[in-house]
Order: sequence, then structure tokens, then C-alpha cells
Amino acid sequence: MTARKLSRLAATARGEEPADLALRGGQVLNVFTGELVDAEVGVCGDTIAGVGEYRGRQEVCLDGAVVLPGFIEGHVHIESSFLCPTEFAAAVSAHGTTTVVADPHEIANVAGLEGVRFMLRAGQASPVDIYLMAPSCVPATQLETAGACLGLDEVEQMLGWPGVLGLAEMMNYPGVLAGQGEVMLKLAATSGRPVDGHAPGLSGRDLQAYLAAGPRSEHEATSLPEAQEKLAAGVWVMMREGSAAHNLQELAPLLCGEGSDRCLLVSDDRNPVDLLERGHLDESLRQLVALGVPVHRAVRAATLNAAARFGLTDRGAVAPGLRADLAIVQDLRQFSVRAVLKDGRLLEPSAGARSCVIPEGLRSTCRVSGLAENRFRISTDAPDGHTQRVRVIELVPGQVLSRSSHGTVVARGGELAADTEGDLHKLAVVERHRGTGNVGLGFVRGFALQRGALASTVAHDSHNLVVVGASDAAMQRAVRALAQAGGGQVVATEDRVLARLPLPIAGLMSDRPLPEVAAAMAELHAAARHLGCSLADPFMALSFLALPVIPELRLTDRGLVDVEAFDFVPLTLA
Repeated sequence: MTARKLSRLAATARGEEPADLALRGGQVLNVFTGELVDAEVGVCGDTIAGVGEYRGRQEVCLDGAVVLPGFIEGHVHIESSFLCPTEFAAAVSAHGTTTVVADPHEIANVAGLEGVRFMLRAGQASPVDIYLMAPSCVPATQLETAGACLGLDEVEQMLGWPGVLGLAEMMNYPGVLAGQGEVMLKLAATSGRPVDGHAPGLSGRDLQAYLAAGPRSEHEATSLPEAQEKLAAGVWVMMREGSAAHNLQELAPLLCGEGSDRCLLVSDDRNPVDLLERGHLDESLRQLVALGVPVHRAVRAATLNAAARFGLTDRGAVAPGLRADLAIVQDLRQFSVRAVLKDGRLLEPSAGARSCVIPEGLRSTCRVSGLAENRFRISTDAPDGHTQRVRVIELVPGQVLSRSSHGTVVARGGELAADTEGDLHKLAVVERHRGTGNVGLGFVRGFALQRGALASTVAHDSHNLVVVGASDAAMQRAVRALAQAGGGQVVATEDRVLARLPLPIAGLMSDRPLPEVAAAMAELHAAARHLGCSLADPFMALSFLALPVIPELRLTDRGLVDVEAFDFVPLTLA
């Protein structure tokens, strides 16, 4: 800020000249002290001049509403909203979010640096501030086939880009613990900048070793004891409430004790239906207050704490000299957002709801080949009528974790088929980036399909094509429909596609507005329920089954992975 602007700011703060904008007749929540005070907010340009008594060239009467700092999302994969960044920004700004820290490793796994550049450029054209963390693990492991590989040179290049704050979640915690060369070089390249962690269930000396290497924040804690151990070790605990993982209720006590100033709210993944119907961080605030968390501590976790974690010292509170990023809410129970200021200007409800400029290279990313009619067949030497014990991925309701279980499948005609009565369905991951023809096969329990198949090109983190089905024929139809569409999600039976959501941007995001995307997703969910699926969001659950860095059992295009052993295991058991 220039000396002239500082002088004008000081004059406005002293009341010697009117504010450009004055918010009058409301209350202000002080996130430093927890006080809720009757006060006016004077804004000079893009900065808060003061909190007290102010008049302005433009005045907004708040009628008792509460002024809060604009909310700060500390960790999200924008791609998981299925919206391009400008549309995502418009959606979350309507719910009080003015700053987003995003990890673009989803699109990086598909399109490498071109994908990250796209997210950065689109973010710069958005109505809110979108910062990126440089993807650290592309591919996440060597147990799968990704569309790109970002090594040390690429990471160093991204860390030099304006708008990139630090290193995104270091998912390869086994590599950290083993001191693997490239992993450690990437961590060393950050030079003290923020490094996000990803260490589900890590404890004791392994946790100490992992943190000693550089990660300082973590969003994978699902139990209070795990979060408390990490908090005690100096971790910024990211309290996650998304569409797949719901951890707030378990972790809420963290905000009632010592160390609450090192807790921040994140969504990680938020689907378009939830964004449209439930909101964003405002929904998390509603939950926390209902759980008995003091209001100022809940709000602090959505504002000041997140700003402190990422060194964004110019925001996070309603205080003089800070950026005028503000959320005006009706009350401190429902957090219904009445208005949002970004850089001192009132945002219009439709601000930013415009199309991204999409590079052509991001529109042709679904390259499926060699998919013969029998490609989903699981052969067996067992005689007809005999049973075969198999490893099974078992869903954990409300979590991205899975359990390693087992089941028995009856051999018929030299193959093992899905067992709908036993809720045991075939799962396949089809490589879609390089046309290798790789198909990983397994079984999953928890979808409760009675017939048909669900398929998606959204499959963390390599985003190969993942499909679950009650029959090979339905799986085949679903996969072919996605290959022809260039990516997306479908629900299909043996003879037709029941519902589809096209995702032409890298097979991950739509180029359509939020209401259209949410409506298409609702149709997918309805079609899945028609086939017997009991999950609230089956596609979110499906998307994590190919992620071999989250315990316990996962499937990639190269085979079944025991995450604890970090190695492939056979499907069948003796």
C-alpha cells in the first residue's frame, strides 16, 4: 500500500473523512477476544479503516445483523465439486467464503502442469481469492497409472508461481518414513513454506518422524484421540466436514479446550448438491454451534486460524488495517449469509458465475482401449458350485476409509460373479490416460446394488475409470458410455444408460452452472437408488476406492493393494 493510501486510511480511521463504505446498525464479532459488540465498520478502498462509529459515502444498514470475517477454506479439491473454478468461487462466496486454499492434485494427475496452470488462471479470474498448494504426489504412488508425473523440477517450478503458497498434502507417508530420495527433496524444496500432511492413523514414533520431515497440517484425523495426538505434536488440525467424510461431530471438542487456535475448518471434497442445498463453511459453523462449541471459537476456526496457518496476515478478522473481506450473517446460530464483501466491495449473488477458458488438451482425456467383452471376467479353477474365498473392500459409512474384509463367491462356468444377495459386487478400475488396457478387478461390499452398474472418471487420485456393478454386461455398458462422452459419471443397466453427468474438463469438471450440475447429480443418485443402492452419495464413495494411500484395502488399474503393506495382494484367498 502506498504512503498516500495509508494516509487516507488513517484519516478515515480517525473520522477526519468519511469511509468509502460504512456498515451501520449491526454487530461485530471480535475473533480475538470473543466479544460481540454493537459497532459500525468503516471501509476505505479494499481495507478496514476501523470498528466503532463511522459514516460513509455509501452506507449499508444491517438491522442487527452480524459482521464476521470472510470465511477461509483451508483445504479443498475444487475438482471434487465438479465445477470449474470460477463457478465454484461463485457458489462458495454466496455462503460467506472469500478465500480458498486449494490442492489441484486431481487435475494434476490427469494433465500435469497444464492442469495446474488452468486452475491458477481460472482462480485469478474468480470473485474470491483462490490460492493453490503445489501437488506433491503425482502420481500418489507407483501402484497405479496416472496421466502425468510431477517430479522435483516440476514442484520447484510450481513453488515459484505467484499464488502458490506451499506444498500440498504429502500423501506418500511411507516414502517419508523410509526417507525416499525424491520425496525428501520435494519437502526440502519448500524452504519453510507451508506443507500439508496426509497421514491417516499415523501415531507414535512414525507420526513424529513424519512431522519432523516438514508437514505441519493434517486433515485425515477421524477420531478425537488421533486428532489430540497430532495437535499435541504441533499439527494444525484441519477439521474436515465434506461430502464423503464427516468428522466434525467427533472432533468438535478440540475447539473447547487448549490448542483450539490451531484448528481450522476444511471441506476437502464438496459435491454440487451439497453446495447448493447445504452450503459451505457456513454449514460447518451451524453444526459446531449446535454441538455446543463457543461461537467465537467456531468462527475463529473458519477465519483467523486458517489465515494464520497459511501466513495470510492481511485477513481473518474484522480489525483495522486488514482486508475488507467480510461475511454479514443474520445471526450466530444459522449463519444465514445476507451479504458478502470482497476487497471492500459487495459481491453480487451471480458474481463470477461465468465459464472458464478451457484448453483443448483438457477436453480429450478419456483414452480407454482394449476393452473386450470378457474384460471384467474373474476366472477361477474352482468347480461349478464350489465357493472361493476372496478379499473384499468394505465401505465404512460416512468415511473415506475402507476395511479389508473377505467373502465367499460361488464359482459358475469357470468364473466368479457378483453376489447381489450378499451385497458383494464386482469392482473394476480401467486405465484411461495412456491406453494401456490395464484393468484391475476386485470385489466391494456396501453398495447394495440389485442390478446395473455405476461408473465414474472421478477416482482419486489418478482418476482412472472406476466401475462397480451387479453384472459384467452393465459394467461394460457404463464404461463404454463414459469413454464415448470423454468422461463423467453414469448409471447404467445391461441395455441402457439411466442417467449421466458429463465432465468434459479432464473428466473431472463440468463447464455448466452449479444448478445444472447439481440437477444432473441428483438424477444420478435417484437412478442409483432405483437400482437398489442405499448410499447417500454412491459416487463419492466409489471415487475413493482407487486411492491406495488410505487404509485398508484399495484397487488400482494394476491390481488390489494392501495399503498397510503398501503392496499388491492377490484377490483370492486359500
